[in-house]
Amino acid sequence: MLVDRLLANLSVRVEPFVLCQLSSGWRLHLPGPPDVMLHYVLRGQGAVLGPDGKSQLITASMLVVVPPLAIHALETGARISDELRVGDTPPAESPMRTITAGSASTASLVIACGIIHARYGRSLGLFDRLREVLVVDLSGIRQVESAFEGILAEQSRPSPGSATMTGALMTQCLVHMFRRLAGEGQIALPWLMALKDRRLARVIDVILENPAADHSVESLAEAASMSRSSFAERFTAAFGHTPMSFVHHIRMQRAVELLELGTVPVDQVASSAGFASRSHFSRAFKKHTGVSPAIFRQTAVH
Repeated sequence: MLVDRLLANLSVRVEPFVLCQLSSGWRLHLPGPPDVMLHYVLRGQGAVLGPDGKSQLITASMLVVVPPLAIHALETGARISDELRVGDTPPAESPMRTITAGSASTASLVIACGIIHARYGRSLGLFDRLREVLVVDLSGIRQVESAFEGILAEQSRPSPGSATMTGALMTQCLVHMFRRLAGEGQIALPWLMALKDRRLARVIDVILENPAADHSVESLAEAASMSRSSFAERFTAAFGHTPMSFVHHIRMQRAVELLELGTVPVDQVASSAGFASRSHFSRAFKKHTGVSPAIFRQTAVH
């Protein structure tokens, strides 16, 4: 089952959430997040405006998934007369960070907003290829409501194990989200639905388990028990990458993970990412990220 594969291979890290409060008639402009941003509606009714200006209704217990770099806005009320752009006013710090558009005492829309890092098999971004704001109605699922209560409680009063706890609670929410999407027949994430094809799923597992292996289109097609041309066409349609471009992407992601640790020598990172020499790896890494491995490590560690 697809959800079972997700649960077995999912890695989730949650950054601190912010409580967004909007009075009727207010619009809150938010910058494009560097990674996926989630909005969970705790109370009230309003709308989310995507970067294309498309408006979608949001009410309590709805989960909004915003793609990386997508500038968007939240609003509530029949007529918008006031606006606030994040950065105009510093968030309050107690008991947790809040952003208030209007007055907290008259807030008619309250949303938990946060950035998450969700990966399948450690290297494949769960929401890769998501191109528009996704709104999922999770009303009636008490476990999701309880999970968000737990996440906010953990982040309001951090203690040992809070990061692990919030990651586990968010994983639970994401599984419920995908159950709901699967039940409604939505295919918002083509690569994810492609994992229903056991042949492609087997290839993804082969790549993720050992990205440094001597992969080729032929060897991957053989793993999928498909002809070379059929495999290449099906894979590219599903994942938005040619098979070897995807392998390169996963190798770079694995290198990023190792460099962020700050303890693995660059030579070993290069080898783990499937490069025969440090110089070749350094050139490929700089082309992929814009900076050398050494500079990336300095930035990530500090």
